Amino acid sequence: MIRVLLVDDQALLRAGLRMILDNAEDMAVVGEAADGSQVVALMEECAPDVVLMDVRMPDVDGVEATRRVRARFDGARVLILTTFDLDEYVYAALRAGAGGFVLKDTLAPDLLSAIRAVARGDAIVAPAVTRRLIERHIGTGDGPLPRSGLELRVLTGREREVLELVARGLSNAEIAARLFLSEGTVKGHVSKILAKLELRDRVQAVVFAYECGLVRAG
Repeated sequence: MIRVLLVDDQALLRAGLRMILDNAEDMAVVGEAADGSQVVALMEECAPDVVLMDVRMPDVDGVEATRRVRARFDGARVLILTTFDLDEYVYAALRAGAGGFVLKDTLAPDLLSAIRAVARGDAIVAPAVTRRLIERHIGTGDGPLPRSGLELRVLTGREREVLELVARGLSNAEIAARLFLSEGTVKGHVSKILAKLELRDRVQAVVFAYECGLVRAG
């Protein structure tokens, strides 16, 4: 059973989300919050597997709430709710440790699939969408200062090549075809890249590749 904490300032939306999740056989809503300031306390009280977090809230928004949750609970999994796929807060939320995002008008089956993916520890943001977010914020100077390219020295030449293709939005299958490798070998490279760079998932790997200058926006 996947335990879900709902965080959104709109009571009507929370009610709709609860209805969808309660109808899923493998999910249970264990708590609700109308503001990000309540999330840490509810994490301790309810021990959710996934926090379904609105990105825009009047007091403590989803970005700051995600940052607090990830700082206090290392294995916490946060799925961001947003109105637009290029919401100005989404990039910051991904950097803060969110496992991905879904649109508020996402169909119920897709929302449930996203929650299950995040509960498994997967990132559910498509690399191409992540790339658009990064290009918008780093490419326009709104993002953080780039990391030092020296961090790439821990990677082999092949791993750097795989990381670059991941950041450009290619799937494992597409990377395998491009580099004449098996898909299993590509998965192995991705796992080693995450371990060496101490990154949590593919989303963070894409962000890292842009921030260190391996891939340039645009």
